[in-house]
Amino acid sequence: METSHRPAVRVICLDAAQRLLLLHWRDPFDGVMLWEPPGGGVEPGETPLTAARRELAEETGLDPAAVRDRSVSVPRDIRWNGKRYAGPEDFFVAHFAEERPTLSPAGLLPDEQVNFHGHAWVKWSDLNTLPDRIEPPFLLSVLAALVPDGPWRDPAR
Repeated sequence: METSHRPAVRVICLDAAQRLLLLHWRDPFDGVMLWEPPGGGVEPGETPLTAARRELAEETGLDPAAVRDRSVSVPRDIRWNGKRYAGPEDFFVAHFAEERPTLSPAGLLPDEQVNFHGHAWVKWSDLNTLPDRIEPPFLLSVLAALVPDGPWRDPAR
């Protein structure tokens, strides 16, 4: 299997109740389903922050200004569409004042529209109840690095 690295970003979106937004995708190569935060490739000339804001707007229609300018680098190793992508990705966080903001994924490309199977605002404590895998599998650790004072840091909760 071919391995490549492309600069990419992800945005962990949190609503007013601290739910995480995950997009549900079907791999066009093998049909495997997965959940992951919005994001995608960094285009030539873009900064990671600019790419994160653009990807959030394209995939969700949510306000790109909500993306904070601090990121953490996350090692990724994922198979998608018959290829293996390995290397670091920058993860950002965005906070929204309302609960479960409405999405409008109008910016998805035609091939993305075919493989997009919806979204969910998920309680951080319910992540392990999703029927398909989550990428990255250590998403709560990434969230804790971005928002260290969140409830996901308190083992008693």
